Amino acid sequence: MIVLDVVFYSFVAVVCIQVIFYGSLFGSFAFKASKNNTPVNVPISIIVCAKNESENLKQFIPSILNQKYSKFEVVLINDASYDNTLEVMEAFANEHSNIKIVNVKNVESFWANKKYALTLGIKAASHDFLLFTDADCEPVSPNWITEMTSCFSEEKTIVLGYGAYNKIKNSLLNKLVRYETLLTAIQYFSFAKLGIPFMGVGRNLAYKRDEFFKTNGFINHIDIRSGDDDLFINEAANSINTSICFSKDSFTTSNPKTSFKDWFRQKRRHVSTANRYKFKHKALLALFYTTQLLFWAFSIVLLITMFYWKFVIGLIIVRFIIQFLVFGFSAKKLDEMDVIFILPFLELFLIGFQLTIFITNLISKPNHWK
Repeated sequence: MIVLDVVFYSFVAVVCIQVIFYGSLFGSFAFKASKNNTPVNVPISIIVCAKNESENLKQFIPSILNQKYSKFEVVLINDASYDNTLEVMEAFANEHSNIKIVNVKNVESFWANKKYALTLGIKAASHDFLLFTDADCEPVSPNWITEMTSCFSEEKTIVLGYGAYNKIKNSLLNKLVRYETLLTAIQYFSFAKLGIPFMGVGRNLAYKRDEFFKTNGFINHIDIRSGDDDLFINEAANSINTSICFSKDSFTTSNPKTSFKDWFRQKRRHVSTANRYKFKHKALLALFYTTQLLFWAFSIVLLITMFYWKFVIGLIIVRFIIQFLVFGFSAKKLDEMDVIFILPFLELFLIGFQLTIFITNLISKPNHWK
């Protein structure tokens, strides 16, 4: 009984922490009304780094070139591709005068390092405001640039956007991928709104070039293959210079992984950067994940043993109601409502998935971005 007493009171503490996370922290984004920003119309450089992306460039670059924006250039970075990526870029450049090509060749010190290629592209850009996306991403609207730049101001020099994944019908993996993407967005939007921004996604991210040089670019984490988006933001962003953009016209979309193996490899690479986050960010994220895991573990133990089962069920219901409300309002803003219907299953699977990645990354480290 003493053991069950400890488990029960630990369960109560875990539920309280989870309610604080969902209700207070994540609720800062979920329950906050969006506002219409005034377009600022600054000249901007769109940065697209591509490695062996010839087919994606053919498909998605037109959606960038067709943006309704008065002054922008597109900087296409060919990161030592061995397919015909460069030829595709040159074909676009021959038809559009606002395209600049940066052709990067591998050098021994930065072999297959995306950050090296991005650095060259950033330095080559003609404008001080930079908007980043990936070669396999497509803006959902011709007003993408307008929406993202409208969040810039004299103080706000970093804009965090949302990079969604396309929906695939009758695909459980697709729902898992988009649930994880939704949860990550809720976290980084909420942290930013509370003045503790910790990451952004390279699929949709903007900042002023001065921010890049203030942090000496990617030099402090150049040894890690990933992190050109989240580690840079973790270092450069603060409560004063960071804003968020989540209007539906500001989204980008890309095709998600269609096999568990490919998704696992992708997430291994992304998760490997988290060890370099600032301590306060690591502590908050670790506390959230740990209490998620313990919530399920303690719930199962207490329900199996029927220990104070009525009180336990009551706490479980309270926690799920708050969680569903937060995810529901957030998913509506980010157009991901269909993942809400199987939320408990997706949450439980992701907990196990992340634990597996953590253990795997302790054994071996992912290396290349492509």
